[in-house]
Amino acid sequence: MLHAVGLVAVAVVSGLVWWLIRSGGGVSGEPAAPTPANPLTSGEFSYTVVAGPQTSTDCAGNAYGDVANWFVQHPCERVVRALYTTRSGEARALVSVVVVTMPTATQAQQLKLITDTDGTGNVNDLVRDGTASLPGAPSVAGGEYHSKSEGKEVTIVESEFYGDHADDALLTRIGSDALRLSEALRS
Repeated sequence: MLHAVGLVAVAVVSGLVWWLIRSGGGVSGEPAAPTPANPLTSGEFSYTVVAGPQTSTDCAGNAYGDVANWFVQHPCERVVRALYTTRSGEARALVSVVVVTMPTATQAQQLKLITDTDGTGNVNDLVRDGTASLPGAPSVAGGEYHSKSEGKEVTIVESEFYGDHADDALLTRIGSDALRLSEALRS
């Protein structure tokens, strides 16, 4: 009889432990901490890393045009660059994501303003500067452009389709969606 009581007690404790594990182990009334979403797969499009991330503190050396000259006068704290691919049906796009951290939020807003202006240059993507060798890669600098400024950070996204695929609305959606990839470059 004592043996049966011991087995029941083990079963009850095991069940309680299993319930705590499955429910997140939170205290009653307290929600379990949410699992962070994977920025590569949590949005409208899923992305695959093809180059990078590459981190530097030399923004001027990783930029071109007026943007490079601006960085000489306003050095950044850090620049992180990466390349991704994504697909939608038969369409395949190359996406460059750059996250620049400036010393102040004001300088980040100034950087966004200059990069948002046509003909001023930008931060090099990893193919443009020769860091990544991707035969047949499209020039993302000639494709879709999106940017955002949050605090001291500016995220710059450029994207273009491989081959002769043309769908401006789809490329706009890809570029806008890819702004969330800045999360992957912060870690």
